[in-house]
Amino acid sequence: MKKREKFGSRLGFILVSAGCAVGLGNVWKFPYVCGQNGGAAFILIYLLFLVLLGFPIMVCEFSVGRASQKSCATSFKVLQKPQSRYHVFGYLAIAGNYLLMMFYTMVAGWMLYYCFLSLFRKFTETELDVEAVTGIFHSMTQSAPTMLLWTFVAIALSFFICSFGLQKGVEKITKIMMICLLLLIVALVVHSLMLEGASKGVAFYLVPDFSKMKEVGIGTVVFAAMSQAFFTLSVGIGSMAIFGSYLSKERTLAGETVNIISVDTFVALMAGLIIIPACFSFGIEPGAGPSLIFITLPNIFNRMAGGYIWGTLFFVFLSFAALSTVIAVFENIISFAMDLWGISRKKAVVINMILLSVLSLPCVLGFNVLSGIEPLGPGTNIMDLEDFLVSQNLLPIGSLVYLLFCVKNNGFGFQNFIAEANTGMGLKFPLFLKGYMTYVLPVVIVVIYLKGYWDFFYPKGIQYLIPWMMIAFGVLGFCSWIVFTTKKKKES
Repeated sequence: MKKREKFGSRLGFILVSAGCAVGLGNVWKFPYVCGQNGGAAFILIYLLFLVLLGFPIMVCEFSVGRASQKSCATSFKVLQKPQSRYHVFGYLAIAGNYLLMMFYTMVAGWMLYYCFLSLFRKFTETELDVEAVTGIFHSMTQSAPTMLLWTFVAIALSFFICSFGLQKGVEKITKIMMICLLLLIVALVVHSLMLEGASKGVAFYLVPDFSKMKEVGIGTVVFAAMSQAFFTLSVGIGSMAIFGSYLSKERTLAGETVNIISVDTFVALMAGLIIIPACFSFGIEPGAGPSLIFITLPNIFNRMAGGYIWGTLFFVFLSFAALSTVIAVFENIISFAMDLWGISRKKAVVINMILLSVLSLPCVLGFNVLSGIEPLGPGTNIMDLEDFLVSQNLLPIGSLVYLLFCVKNNGFGFQNFIAEANTGMGLKFPLFLKGYMTYVLPVVIVVIYLKGYWDFFYPKGIQYLIPWMMIAFGVLGFCSWIVFTTKKKKES
């Protein structure tokens, strides 16, 4: 049997795992969600939920990966008790990774394209205003050749890196990208803080004002913080378990998880310190929504001194954030093929590069050729459907399965989980969390899952809400079938 690949260093594991967690959600979504929900008060609640939600679930996922020495394609089957059905979720996790890359590779391509535009001064050739920058974004999405080209560049580049193996490819390149990303973010933060009027943005961002929570609604802010903390770490579809399978037994999983969450949180908080002071400096609403990255910020960079340089650095930073996630998930996808069929890494790379290039087509064409398809109601597109399936379904449901797998006796079991998590030097996972993980945290995840459906479909009308909520309960029923039932023994 071929020996399992291992990380070359502890730093490599931390930065690669953090690179998977550090995605565009940290940079794209966190600042505007923070802006919409009162700034600093939101951050405090967000940090609390990172500890309460993200930490135990990430440790669970790492423990399953390290104990099984497999990807999620076969890890449940290796560890589950006889007659259990947890292995069924392995196929859902595989689907989740492919679905994620069907649209995330396109968004990574957007970042590379904007990096190209900024590098060649496309945002500074004329006195661009918001309308002109909006036109650039829409011309990109309406051009199928442009979208296809940059999506394929992101796919080819990431798979090329993965083809060199774990240490020489994924670990080596991701370490370089993450170190550059951290240096870039510090430089951009310093520059943003030096802008005229930036102090008002810093106060909004870092000084808690709980009266703003009342304006938005305390329940709304708390749930937004809970959701952001839950989704930011990319747990639930085995994207972290794969790196646990490459990890040695020298360090405890709780300690390594704290390091990864710290890096992820640092990037999210620093992204806010880049964007929000700049918005205040130029009189832009920091809660402007997803358009903040592609429309508002290019316009801001165009209006500031040295905007060409700072704009280019910002989109290089975004490109690294996107590609670090793509490379990490591609490594998981490659491992599926290697674990399930025993094929070589090179063969797995070639097969999946072709497969992902084809699978990304519906999302890319959904902005132009197939723009008439609105799968989730008026104003939606194919990307919305794919994102919905991953973010609102597979991530929370997968997290629930990983959690229950680690606490229930028909799965890995809490004693086995603790033994694996606490092997090595470093921070030990608290034993007193067993009751919380068994009875409280599963309920919280279910609430997040159902509330996500409600928030997505309720504004569209009751004709959308009822059938989709029925689907949500059906998914929960299927999940319960996996966790709480066992196969009958065959009579000899």
